[in-house]
Amino acid sequence: MSAVLRVGFVGLGSQGGPMAQQIIDAGFATTVWARRPEQAAPFAARGAAVAPDKAGLGAASDVLCVCVVADADLDAVLRGPEGALAGMAPGGTVVVHSTVHPETCRRLQTDFPGLHVLDAPVSGGGHKAASRELLVMVGGPVEVLERCRPVLETFAGPLLHLGPLGAGLEAKLLNNAVFTAQLGLAADAFAIAVDRGLDPQALATVLRAGSGRSYAADIVAGGDHRLQGMADVAGQLLAKDVNLLRELLAPRCPGLLGAADSTLATMGLTATEGTEA
Repeated sequence: MSAVLRVGFVGLGSQGGPMAQQIIDAGFATTVWARRPEQAAPFAARGAAVAPDKAGLGAASDVLCVCVVADADLDAVLRGPEGALAGMAPGGTVVVHSTVHPETCRRLQTDFPGLHVLDAPVSGGGHKAASRELLVMVGGPVEVLERCRPVLETFAGPLLHLGPLGAGLEAKLLNNAVFTAQLGLAADAFAIAVDRGLDPQALATVLRAGSGRSYAADIVAGGDHRLQGMADVAGQLLAKDVNLLRELLAPRCPGLLGAADSTLATMGLTATEGTEA
């Protein structure tokens, strides 16, 4: 690993874009790559180099951050003779910000023993990255995290080490399953309140200030007190993540998954939908 880290970034969407911009603004020599050149152009205008292809991105990176959607996307970016890892020098580090199956990251480490892999899924959205308040959950060797810490701290707050490789993803999947379950519970609470003649806005204040407070209740209260809005925005991704947790815990099916499944059913989804998102 070089003393001055060269950083690569792929996945310049609503979440990854602000993360990449924070790295660039912090002064790291940053190279980006995107399937569509127009997606990389704004970052080039702010000081990033643009790799000609995926292998070129890997060759330009000591630390390669990946923020794509699903397992298949991650493999498509990194693997194969034209993938980013084909061009990455031994000793480099791949930081997986995508919410994928933990085993996907473990296989990467097994298949590329000359590189280091960290899983570092995030929670909070692009606006949190822009304010350096993005929750980053890391799994992997502590010494590898420490080498990458200056890069991750450009957008993280807090930056948490959860355990060995895959631990960050397990924490993220648990978080998303809890959120999914709580969405359904909050929607039920508002439906009961309306049926009983309670003021739903007053109930929103109760759920915001009382012992039943949750972020999910705020989300439901801010919409039409139902789940359709969240289903349209994030339903497929929540279904993907609940299914990943189910695969991880199989054959166990704890109450958390049952509650999350109930929410997805209300959204008109099942936990197996969205797995190829």
